[in-house]
Amino acid sequence: MLTVEEALNKILSEVSVLEKETVPIMDSLGQVLAEDVLSVLNVPPLDNSAMDGYAVRSADLKGAGEKSPKVLKVIDTVIAGGISKKEVTPGTAIRIMTGAPIPKGADSVIPFESTDEEKRKKEAPDKPILQVGIFEATKSGEHIRKAGEDVKRGATILTKGTVIRPGAIGLMASIGYGRVRVIRRPVVAILSTGNELSEIYEVLPEGKIYNSNSYSIGSLVKQYGGIPKLLGIALDNEKDLVSKLKQAQYADLLLTTGGVSMGDYDMVKDILARDGQMVFWKVKVKPGKPLAFGKMKGKTLDGKEKTIPHVGLPGNATSCMVSFELFVRPAILKMMGKKKLEKPSVKAIINESVVNDAGRRIYDRAITEKQDGQYVAKLTGPQGSGILTSMALANSLVLIPEETAKVNKGDTVQALMLDWNEEVDI
Repeated sequence: MLTVEEALNKILSEVSVLEKETVPIMDSLGQVLAEDVLSVLNVPPLDNSAMDGYAVRSADLKGAGEKSPKVLKVIDTVIAGGISKKEVTPGTAIRIMTGAPIPKGADSVIPFESTDEEKRKKEAPDKPILQVGIFEATKSGEHIRKAGEDVKRGATILTKGTVIRPGAIGLMASIGYGRVRVIRRPVVAILSTGNELSEIYEVLPEGKIYNSNSYSIGSLVKQYGGIPKLLGIALDNEKDLVSKLKQAQYADLLLTTGGVSMGDYDMVKDILARDGQMVFWKVKVKPGKPLAFGKMKGKTLDGKEKTIPHVGLPGNATSCMVSFELFVRPAILKMMGKKKLEKPSVKAIINESVVNDAGRRIYDRAITEKQDGQYVAKLTGPQGSGILTSMALANSLVLIPEETAKVNKGDTVQALMLDWNEEVDI
């Protein structure tokens, strides 16, 4: 039986970074840049105002103060998106809004609140402002955002290998970069197996259970950047299972749930060994011991033969999800070109005792939160491998090492955070 690390290393050794594709920037969130992004323009393109106020010559305001305001002639108004055709000359000013280009001749901006504009408006509300008194001196460059202050023409603004986040999408948009070259997302085929399963849109027959695994696993694939392809349910017979598996032949990764234990009808691993290649079966972990991994024959979209990695996940709902987090999630991230594959984790004080009588590494479901300056982990109730509630309530997995027979209340444990951004170091 393999350790968690041995099993994960075998899986990762069989998956590769996928090909490049070009997508609209709004579709690229979470993907990895396959090329450097260079700017063809300055951002901002022109010197512009950082304040609502007046564009002035700093030389005109020497000695200005509350008791000795400098009065300037107002010759124009310019708003964001417009350009004044007039020049600020000695003794003049141009009224300017935030983001508007700085007029020729001006070298600084005085905010409205440092002028008597409000007073003049009250005294003559129906008349245009032709003069303005300014109460403070200024220096060249004050309240002006310089051209290229954010991005300079020719600069590399994002480097190959960067994981694209909303700020990167905004930055690309700011230079008119509408499409971007990235590592493509993996298509992940998901097949649930078992005569006991029923689709969720059907009236539940007696003795059956709804197929929750396809939806929990499909949503995890989507959460981590893959494209889930739900194949439905395969019955526990060879003909139906083989037929359904053929529908996965164009996928990048195949996930099956159930059919990998020791029962008479658990035949996924047998068909995998016969029609593909079995790499391993069983991992020293709880929940999730009956995990199978191998390779199936598939095809590229242009008809060429290829090999599809196949992870046979356990059928029990919680085992299935925990196994995905431990073994499938890192594989998907690697296929997308990401380098950081580990879950963020924290050291936490556990609030109850846990006995490890299985001699395997345990991943119990918990809510981990900070209390009085330290992290505390509280288990989410009964931890049976089929209790999906324990996973639905959890934001973390508490790790109990295989060599540890018991963890006592108050001991420090490692908590793998499920909901924290995996790209950020904790």
